[in-house]
Amino acid sequence: MLIIFTYLQFNFTTMYGTITLPLVPLRESDNERSELLSQLLFGECLEIIELRERWLFVRNLNDCYRGWVDYKMVKILTVSEEERIANTPGYFVCVPILVCNETSSNAKLFLPGGSILQTDFKDMFSIDTKTYSFNPSELYQNKIATGQKITETAFQYLNAPYLWGGKSIFGIDCSGLVQVVYSMFGIQLLRDASEQVESGEVIDFLSETKPGDLAFFENQDGRIVHVGILLNSHQIIHASGWVKIETIDSQGIISEQTGEYTHKLRVVKRMILN
Repeated sequence: MLIIFTYLQFNFTTMYGTITLPLVPLRESDNERSELLSQLLFGECLEIIELRERWLFVRNLNDCYRGWVDYKMVKILTVSEEERIANTPGYFVCVPILVCNETSSNAKLFLPGGSILQTDFKDMFSIDTKTYSFNPSELYQNKIATGQKITETAFQYLNAPYLWGGKSIFGIDCSGLVQVVYSMFGIQLLRDASEQVESGEVIDFLSETKPGDLAFFENQDGRIVHVGILLNSHQIIHASGWVKIETIDSQGIISEQTGEYTHKLRVVKRMILN
């Protein structure tokens, strides 16, 4: 089945926009050369905080992350469109890439995992005047949030290259991997590892962990800078150079290439509490 996203709540005195492209960069400043902070996925809705000549300073309504986005890449919502979205369930794309066909021209739209489809239909959705169809068999899966399902979904991202701020199979960072995988089960985490660590239940020992638990790692200053998904008490899948599986113990992650520790373990958290 599709994972239903909660209905969005709009304040109709505020300007909002939505993403109708597969993947849009969210930048630190209003400049195309500016650092990539994150990426906005198809269907995510934004609060528009500030407008400049060709840039918008926005807040992602899904994870509250803020940054600058090119005005051309955002569809500004009318009040009627806000009302439609507010009253239509959103469904998370539960596969790394969903291929959709535009029904009138047969043009294709490639949507990354974690995108949101606002639709009342089982196999189609609309953007402005265009209607797109997709194969429901790619989405109608048993996506009940269990640790085993979390890890199986994370496996789909193996060998995806590391990209600071990335959130797709073509480039993803450590917290982006965690956020996207969990979103496929209707669990919306914040964007950065330093924010994600504030959620969940602390697990005191690796021997007590379960598949799908999150391990967080600190730098020399004690700041959380890395996160990965535990497969079991001694293996972790994480994005570092690329998405890969490595060994973990009570000290941290051990590189499969060098045998040395690369990340210092700080804490393990469980996000699935049932």
